[in-house]
Amino acid sequence: MKAAPFQYVRPASIGEACAALAQHGAEAKLIAGGQSLVPMMAMRLARPAWLIDIGRIPDLQRIEIGQDVVSIGAGVKQRTVERSAALRQRLPLLMQALAWVGHPQTRNRGTLGGSIVHADPAAEIPLVACVLDAVLELRDAAGTTDMPAREFFLAPMVTAITPEQCLVAVRFPIWNGPRVGSAFEEVSIRHGDFALASACAQIALDDAGRVQRATLGVGGAAPVPQALPEVAELLLGHAPDQALLGKVARAAAEAIEPEGDLHAPAEYRRELARVLTRRVLEAATR
Repeated sequence: MKAAPFQYVRPASIGEACAALAQHGAEAKLIAGGQSLVPMMAMRLARPAWLIDIGRIPDLQRIEIGQDVVSIGAGVKQRTVERSAALRQRLPLLMQALAWVGHPQTRNRGTLGGSIVHADPAAEIPLVACVLDAVLELRDAAGTTDMPAREFFLAPMVTAITPEQCLVAVRFPIWNGPRVGSAFEEVSIRHGDFALASACAQIALDDAGRVQRATLGVGGAAPVPQALPEVAELLLGHAPDQALLGKVARAAAEAIEPEGDLHAPAEYRRELARVLTRRVLEAATR
C-alpha cells in the first residue's frame, strides 16, 4: 500500500519545527529516521495531513558528554550511538540494548528519539530510558519542559507529549565508579522481532562486594516499559548471592501485569520476565 496524500515541510531549526507543530497541531507528524512512521503510513495506520521532517536539524544531532550526564539529541541515529566509544564507556546499558534493536539497516536510519516517542512497549531504548531514569527534553513554541522518562509512557504507543511538542534531547545519568555492571536480555520469535519480554539491570558494587546502587526493569510484558525501583531496593546493602538474585527475579515477575496475545499468554511472559531478570542480575554482578 501507499501512504495517503500529505503535505511535506523540512524546517531548518527546532524553532521552525515547533512553529509548524503549533500551526498544524494534531494533523502533523514529525519524521526523522522514519523506521516506524513510514510503515504505519503505508498501512494507513497513520494518516498525517502534514509531515514535518526534522532529520537534518543540526541541534538534534548533538551529543554532549559531561561528568555526570550524557545528553543525546533526539535526531541522533542509533548507529551513531552504537559506534561511539565514549558512549560505550559511559552508557554501557544503552549499548547492550542497541544490539537487540531491529537490524543494522534499521539502526542506520532509526533515531534515538524516534524510538522513545513511538513508544512501542516492546522497544529496547524506552526501557533503558526508564531504568536509567533519563530525563526527556520537550520543546514547543512556548519553551522547554523536562519530563522524567518514567512519566512519559502512558499506554502502547501513547505518551505524555502534546501535539505541539518536539522531543529534542534525552539526558542519561552516568554511573561513575570502578565496579558498575550492566546487562540487557530479551526473547523474541526471531532476532530483530518485537520482544515477547525483555529485562535489563545496572548495578554498582562497593569495595566489599555489596550492592551500593541498583536499577532494573522489564519490557515487552506490559503496556509500557517498567522500571522497578522498589524491587531493585531489595539488593541494596547485600552481597549478590544466588538466593538473593532468585528472590529479586521472582519479585520483578510478581510486580508486573503482563498481557497475553497471539504470540504468548500472560503467564508465559511473566515467567520470561523472571528468567530474564535473573540472567541480567547475574551478568551485571559478575
